[in-house]
Amino acid sequence: MAADDDKKKKSKPVARAPRELDEHDKKTLKLILSTAERVRNSIDKRVLPELRFPERSLGNVSYDKSIGYFELGKNRKARALTVNTVKSFAQTLRLMAISKEMVENNDFATKREAYYVSKNWGEAKFNDQPESDTVLDDIEALASLDGLAREQLRYYPEEHGGSIAGNLTVIDVDSETGRPIAIDCTNFGSGSYTVPHSVEHLKFETKAKFILAIETGGMFQRLNNHKFWKSANCILVETAGVPTRATRRFVRRLADDKKIPVYAFVDCDPYGIANIYRTLKVGSGNAAHINRFFCVPQAQYLGVTPQDIVDFKLQDATHKLQEVDIKRAKDALKNDPFFMAHKPWIKAIEQMLKMGVRAEQQALAKWGLNYVIEEYLPRKLDDRKNFLP
Repeated sequence: MAADDDKKKKSKPVARAPRELDEHDKKTLKLILSTAERVRNSIDKRVLPELRFPERSLGNVSYDKSIGYFELGKNRKARALTVNTVKSFAQTLRLMAISKEMVENNDFATKREAYYVSKNWGEAKFNDQPESDTVLDDIEALASLDGLAREQLRYYPEEHGGSIAGNLTVIDVDSETGRPIAIDCTNFGSGSYTVPHSVEHLKFETKAKFILAIETGGMFQRLNNHKFWKSANCILVETAGVPTRATRRFVRRLADDKKIPVYAFVDCDPYGIANIYRTLKVGSGNAAHINRFFCVPQAQYLGVTPQDIVDFKLQDATHKLQEVDIKRAKDALKNDPFFMAHKPWIKAIEQMLKMGVRAEQQALAKWGLNYVIEEYLPRKLDDRKNFLP
């Protein structure tokens, strides 16, 4: 009988601490309500309602050194309510309605949950997640015009942020009690702190001199294991390739809040330079509507550079550039507003193409497993005036 009684008991979710609406919450609710009112007013007037979204592409961005990131242009695309668009129109409004509920109830949904929540919408349900992701991207683009990102709409990405280690204390909040929690990033043993999917509520305490963003997990682990952050008085951030939104926003907020520089340490190849570093620093064309929130304009490129291959005698530890590498490098020189605006980068990429090789961070192990800690990074950090922009 006791076992039967246990089966009848239903587990209750842990209550989330009530939270007073902040400025972003109020702006989000205002955006959703005003959008709904415009649609309703158009219908009442027997006029086809229309939603206008910013065009997300490299062709609709501009780059200004003084601003520091790809800015969204003025091109817009319109979605009017017609026979062909009625489904996507309804999906857009339904997801915005759920966003309103989540803001009011201090809750959230992942992008995957946004797909599944539609399964009780009848004919308006999403057929696959790419369909729901596209609608969410449109909503975020619309919200970006009011200074809001998808996180303010309470739709979070599935992936977590990168790993953090070093001289930093992160002040988080207990979702059940609302009390602050101090997380010491020097106190994880051989592990590290993981950036949460939303970082807007975090606060920081640090006396670190700089942030070092590291492309590969292996290099991050080496520097963390040997406590490079202690000897260099810095904060280590693992980007794990192209950094996630949460990682970029974390670094941006930390750098802005504490007024400390950010240095990028990635592989010397067109992908590391034109995708990983470029996305961290100025954003991308497809995400032009959120670049001002998620890029890190103050970032500088520490290495590995084509010149490092020469200076640190890594020629026999390189790999030949593949066709895809050459295409990506040439495309950066010809079509990317960021690289085209900086002569040092044009020179560096042309040098890489002339050499015909690429080099990984781990190539420095040619001179010893800890050469990167004992020689490479100290020498590079002593020559910061020559970091690539």
